[in-house]
Amino acid sequence: MVQLNQAQFVCLDVESTGLDTQKDRVIELAAVVFTMEAVLDEFESLINPECEIPAASQAIHNISADMVKDKPKIAELLSQFLAFVGDRILVGHGIQFDIDIISQEAQRFHIPCVLQKNRSIDTLRLARLYGESPSNSLDMLRRHFNIQAEGAHRAMGDVFVNIQVFRHLVKQFKTVEQIQAALAKPILMKTMPLGKHKGRPLKEIPVDYLAWAARQEFDQDLLFSLRTELQRRRKGSSFSQASNPFQHL
Repeated sequence: MVQLNQAQFVCLDVESTGLDTQKDRVIELAAVVFTMEAVLDEFESLINPECEIPAASQAIHNISADMVKDKPKIAELLSQFLAFVGDRILVGHGIQFDIDIISQEAQRFHIPCVLQKNRSIDTLRLARLYGESPSNSLDMLRRHFNIQAEGAHRAMGDVFVNIQVFRHLVKQFKTVEQIQAALAKPILMKTMPLGKHKGRPLKEIPVDYLAWAARQEFDQDLLFSLRTELQRRRKGSSFSQASNPFQHL
């Protein structure tokens, strides 16, 4: 068992040209080695992606082509970054995206990378488990826990906010294994996190939309929640029909 108060973690955040981990490119890397009590080390760099940065992405992270044109290319520093991370436990908000896009960059340039084998803890899923924030976005969690902002959606600012959010979300746990056990099974969500019904309780969303959404490639928690709500509706409908002897009159 790894006690939380004895563990070292690395909180990661990547800014990129888009959300396609196979095709989009990393334009900023930030990582902080930390414990439950202290920050131990930092790594941060802007990166020249050698391609255009779409306006929609610039609007989110405020990183322009001019800002990265003289910065190192990913192939020049990825080995250094991976050595910095080592085999520590990874922490991040939607951490699998960061792992996947970094791993794809490593594959693109034939750089050895075993990041997929590191243990990881997703604070987005921890927030769903916690269930007391109006929204599970990093910024809403920051406000919920009264954490000071660290910058406008840049990687290192997000990392420092994420570390503090992580420390709040794991207060009920004593070991890393307890966290992993809690996250090993799907988490039941109460509200729709995206799409035209974003923010609405699942119990209020029309059944045809739920059925459509349950067939999409969403993450395990959302699919589990959608399908659970559909089952609840069907059982409710069956009970209503069975308890009404006049339904066919």
